[in-house]
Amino acid sequence: MTDLVSTAFVQPIAPTYYQSGLFTDRRPARPIIKWAGGKSRLLKQFDAFFPAPASYERYFEPFLGGAAIFFQLQPPDSYLFDLNSDLIELYTMVRDQVEGVIDALAIHHNERSYFNAIRAQDTAALSSLERAARFIFLNRTCYNGLYRVNSKGQFNVPFGRYTKPPICNAETLRAASKALRTVHLSVSDFEASVAHCQHGDFIYFDPPYAPLSATSSFISYTKQGFDADDQRRLADLYRELDRRGCLLMLSNSSAPLVYELYAGFALHEIEARRAINSRGNGRGTVTELLVTNFTR
Repeated sequence: MTDLVSTAFVQPIAPTYYQSGLFTDRRPARPIIKWAGGKSRLLKQFDAFFPAPASYERYFEPFLGGAAIFFQLQPPDSYLFDLNSDLIELYTMVRDQVEGVIDALAIHHNERSYFNAIRAQDTAALSSLERAARFIFLNRTCYNGLYRVNSKGQFNVPFGRYTKPPICNAETLRAASKALRTVHLSVSDFEASVAHCQHGDFIYFDPPYAPLSATSSFISYTKQGFDADDQRRLADLYRELDRRGCLLMLSNSSAPLVYELYAGFALHEIEARRAINSRGNGRGTVTELLVTNFTR
């Protein structure tokens, strides 16, 4: 471990291993959904911290979310997990039946009463393809692209009032399908996801962030939530995986708890744009932490 705090700034950087195509079968792809805390805007900063592709064989991502890091790297042997079963089903359908997903999206349109009717559907009565299309439709037309569920696991974000939201981007979906074609996808808790990881595996953790204040917490991506005890459980796992010789990278907020939990590792301060807030003046640049157990 390296005891280090560094600061990264948003600026253009030279092409690196991934941008120059060392993974020769890599095709351009990007996230197919919006996701709170998604990393698309941070990729230029993160690029300086990724391990060299030749330094690992298997890639694990236990908190998949919008999958921006996976789509950027596209390691050939990838294992992607999330506790959100609807999300994993979406990626599975895009991987295996992308044309069916595109066709199923064709019926959807951006109108409030229609949105409310689709949101109120009994998803158990839908096919996997219909649920995947519904997920994308709601994600693209709801308020701020937010994914939030209530205690019963029901999606409860209101209509977003967009003029012409891109409900179906067929080429983006097809590119994602190609990137996912050999990926292992599974619904799993983060501990079970990496239970068999070993020396040389690269694992990226992007959990729900530790709150910066008593009112800033957002942990409702699943009905189970993610609290301070889960943050500590994750930090204990991070240290165990470090002892096994895994290559580790983790994103989190700059809350004091995070500095405490990951003391002794390399702590890189990242400047991020806050994209989701109920007030427009509450959106802006915030400091996040990128924790690694290696330096490059």
